[in-house]
Amino acid sequence: MKIHHLNCGSMRTIDTEQGSLPAVCHCLLVETDRDGLVLVESGIGTADVERPQESLGAEFLGRAQPVLDLGETALHQVVALGFRPEDVRHIVLSHLDLDHAGGLADFPWAKVHLSEAEHRAAMAAPGAHPEDRLRYRPAQWAHRPHWVTYARPQGDPWFGFDAVRPLEGLDADILLVPLGGHTAGHSAIAVEAPGRWLLHCGDAYYFHREIDPDRPQGHPGMDVLQQITEVDRPLRLGNHARLRELVRLHGDEVDVFSAHDPWELARFTGGGRDAGTE
Repeated sequence: MKIHHLNCGSMRTIDTEQGSLPAVCHCLLVETDRDGLVLVESGIGTADVERPQESLGAEFLGRAQPVLDLGETALHQVVALGFRPEDVRHIVLSHLDLDHAGGLADFPWAKVHLSEAEHRAAMAAPGAHPEDRLRYRPAQWAHRPHWVTYARPQGDPWFGFDAVRPLEGLDADILLVPLGGHTAGHSAIAVEAPGRWLLHCGDAYYFHREIDPDRPQGHPGMDVLQQITEVDRPLRLGNHARLRELVRLHGDEVDVFSAHDPWELARFTGGGRDAGTE
């Protein structure tokens, strides 16, 4: 199995004492033995780049300041790696926020796996949460994807977390791990890589130092954004504590990373724009 780490959408620059880098949409492209290509998260799609006001909306464009480069879309990167778009048979999503679901329409034949709670919240939008009108963009799934939803965890715990296993139609060991707080049905996605696990935490946290097991530290600007977009603060912060414990106890077995932290992506890609492969 090969796993490619992709940036499917550069956004507003993050400034820290480590320097400045643009935020990213960290996606995975998994080459499986029997299931074709599996895309973990879909980032910003071609329609978002070509019609940003219609697809993403003025408020997100002002807040996130996305670069909107067709070369960064999952579709273009899949082709650049030598595959056909049709080779992407499955997409696994942490949640349906617009910067995670934008690439769905570029692979309309793919099965889209996510939690039932997240699917229900997105289909009911705009709901009670004031961010619903911004985060969920029905135009991104107007092509009527083949949704595959999961109601509750089943099977054995995964490193102390509940997990859905297996995903329908997938032999590869890819799991949905409930990790709520950011949205109603937010999940992390665990992928078994050679010799270890990868845990893509989506938007469970934004900045790598938040899950430092010894000296956790937030980022002022990103902390504000997390608070604006959260649906359950105690659950979100509780999951930060659980992730810190995971890193403390199993950091040699599990690589933990989030969707938007550019320093975490650089661990796998060497800091360049090109995909990192393992």
